[in-house]
Amino acid sequence: MKHRSVCCYVIATLITLPISARHATSAGDGSPVATAHEWSLRECCDYAIEHSISIQQRQNQCRQQEIQLSTARNSRLPDLSGSVSQNFSFGRGLTAENTYSNTNTSSTSFQLGTSVPLFTGFQIPNQIKLSQLNLEAATQDLEKAKDDIQMQVAQAYVQILYDMEMADVAHRQITIDSAQVARLQAFVHNGKASEAELSQQRATLANSRLTATQADNRARLSLLTLTQLLELPTPDGFTIVRPALSEESGFAVATTGAFPSPAAIYAEALGLKPEIAAQQLRLQAADRNIKVAQAGFYPTLSLSGGLGTNYYTTSGFKSDGFGSQLKNNFSQYIGLNLNIPIFNRFQTRNSIRTARIELENQQLQLDNTKKTLYKEIQQVYYNARNAHAKAQSSLEALDSSKDAFTLMQAKYENGKATITEFNESKNNYLKCESDLVQARYELLYQTALIDFYRGRPLNF
Repeated sequence: MKHRSVCCYVIATLITLPISARHATSAGDGSPVATAHEWSLRECCDYAIEHSISIQQRQNQCRQQEIQLSTARNSRLPDLSGSVSQNFSFGRGLTAENTYSNTNTSSTSFQLGTSVPLFTGFQIPNQIKLSQLNLEAATQDLEKAKDDIQMQVAQAYVQILYDMEMADVAHRQITIDSAQVARLQAFVHNGKASEAELSQQRATLANSRLTATQADNRARLSLLTLTQLLELPTPDGFTIVRPALSEESGFAVATTGAFPSPAAIYAEALGLKPEIAAQQLRLQAADRNIKVAQAGFYPTLSLSGGLGTNYYTTSGFKSDGFGSQLKNNFSQYIGLNLNIPIFNRFQTRNSIRTARIELENQQLQLDNTKKTLYKEIQQVYYNARNAHAKAQSSLEALDSSKDAFTLMQAKYENGKATITEFNESKNNYLKCESDLVQARYELLYQTALIDFYRGRPLNF
């Protein structure tokens, strides 16, 4: 009976130790690992943003919009073009004496011209504003992509915490079951226990080792998922910071009143979330696009000017030298060109109609984005409340299972309970404790998401 009491005390001590004291971060075989650096959630998010291919693609889209804006602004500048032409003529033709004869002629001409738009029906300023809005929308898309990658990283981070906790529970189970096997072996030698009890406990130990192996595999896969999000070449040596869970910490069981209402969160998110800003900018761009199309109704006025000269020769006739002709034939011109649209097969009218339809579609897209955001906030809010309720229930279940285990331990020490009953009570206690920790992690994650929708950095 003395051996049984000592063993039960060891088991109870192992169960009631803090999580961090029971089992350190383990490698695949369950052995502790010493790492040079543990990644926090903030570090993971920053690294993922810096190395994500999708983020880099969004950055390239912003650069493309910057180029388009530069093109729109430069459309106000005058253009400049030059040309050189060489022509040859053979056969019968009209001469300077107004007679026909077979002659060969050649001409060389040089032209340099420029034009500048003076009035384009307000198309250029509206096109510049449209390009500015498109650039701002692309920038907001980039911020949305950063938000998305941070949420993916946070989800993968919490999944690792879940899986590591389950691995801890599984390895603690091995320690407890190994102690039980050693104890029963001593009892068998003393004739105080049967071989059947020892075999049953060895089978329990084997199942615990299998469970621990499966838990380690899940933890490794979770680490792999996160390292792939971070674009790391390998998960070897990669570990994360495990938040210390305590009753005083921000994610301990809290009151429901700590969560703002979905409407309050939504009101804050409307002015902060980049997806809303992007759609609002695109709505403004769609309205500006109507004005660009309406420019087709206005006349356009441009100023043009140029320089030119040519060299001309005819077979059978004497001509001045090349340099003399270029000098003597040098000419300049300047002019105004007014183009008045009268009828262009309804192209302008249809362009305006199309632009107005695009404006209506963009308004619908903005409304849909707002509804989607509100639904997401509702989901996070109720997930947080459910996690809070689950944490409370898990805490009550843990207290009950702890009392039940204490009673079962006393019965087992007095020989009034079997090893099977003792193991069932012990396993239930460990499970309730694990459920509580997981519920707290879930509450931590959902609370962080609520803060994230309110414009605060995503961090634990």
